[in-house]
Amino acid sequence: MHSILLFLLIAAPQSQVSGRTDDRAQPGTLSVEEIRASLAEPGALETIAPEGFFGLGEDLASFVPADNPLSPAKIELGRQLYFDKRLSKDGTVSCATCHDPAMGWTDNAPVSTGIRGQKGGRSAPTVVNRLFGKTQFWDGRAASLEEQALGPIGNPIEMGFSPEEAAARLAGIEGYVLQFEAVFGAKPTPDGIAKAIASFERTILSGANKNDYYEQALPFFDYEPSEDDDPEFLARMDRVLDLEREHRMSLSAERGRDLFFGKAKCSACHSGRDFTDELFHNLGVGMDAEKPDLGRFLATGKEEDKGAFKTPSLRNIVFTAPYMHDGSLATLMDVVRHYDKGGTKNPWLSDKIFPLELTEQERQDLVRFMEEALTGPVTDVEVPRLP
Repeated sequence: MHSILLFLLIAAPQSQVSGRTDDRAQPGTLSVEEIRASLAEPGALETIAPEGFFGLGEDLASFVPADNPLSPAKIELGRQLYFDKRLSKDGTVSCATCHDPAMGWTDNAPVSTGIRGQKGGRSAPTVVNRLFGKTQFWDGRAASLEEQALGPIGNPIEMGFSPEEAAARLAGIEGYVLQFEAVFGAKPTPDGIAKAIASFERTILSGANKNDYYEQALPFFDYEPSEDDDPEFLARMDRVLDLEREHRMSLSAERGRDLFFGKAKCSACHSGRDFTDELFHNLGVGMDAEKPDLGRFLATGKEEDKGAFKTPSLRNIVFTAPYMHDGSLATLMDVVRHYDKGGTKNPWLSDKIFPLELTEQERQDLVRFMEEALTGPVTDVEVPRLP
């Protein structure tokens, strides 16, 4: 097995710790000799498929664009770039600054902080499962992960560089030049930077949670075996039911699940394998401000998109507080209460948002379902040594 793949093949529970992860990624700690040896390993430049986990389906390779196939060397290059602060103008901000693996791949702040301590206007969304994203950013202005990867670099508040300046800086670092030439056949370019970072991000995937085990077992709960059943089928059924028992959700979470897919109508938008429809909806969040963020409208110019933002995934949502595009809701209970009251009224409020008339117990059960049953492991990523 190729050594630079090892960090991708272990699913580990997420946790929140103090300190920034990218502070541990130090330039000059990965030698040119080590890079040459890694690139020379068998399979380093061969195309591979994403390493998925149970619950996400089996068709992950179909989400990798044909013009940017994954390879171990490209993923490793992307990992180094993701944690490297030298992609920012003053060398203080990396991708991992705002999308930290130790903080649910966000920064656990209402809005993110860029170079020179500047504050952005939106909360950092998680990187987990963005392989499935049809568009990127809260307003969907990027059509791909490649396009998204260059956005923060060129943003004057976030990283304050231009992609061309970032590429020129990397061109002065021999270890990066070696990797770009091996992977892309050229010295560092904005396109190569984007493709490498996007390739790394496509490997950040969530693992099975209690709801996944429940859904797999659901068809067998009331099944009555017969003498005519295939023994292999019965053995598989037993394995599935055993796994569900080992990972059984609490009664409160079960009630919350019923509400999620029933009375509370959460699944109207939080649907599919990643609990998001990848669409945009106006929930009224921030729309009572003097100058509200108009969200998707800023990308499309369409009146009906005013105040609409992308539906976030709910997998491992417990790790990504505070919530909403502006980080204005501190807890999942705050989120549930916002939906329960029917959002904040405005001319563009989604027709999917209306008062739910939940009881306090129902609100607690919904939160319990999201916190307990939608939490699972995520691809474990080690902080890289850098050229």
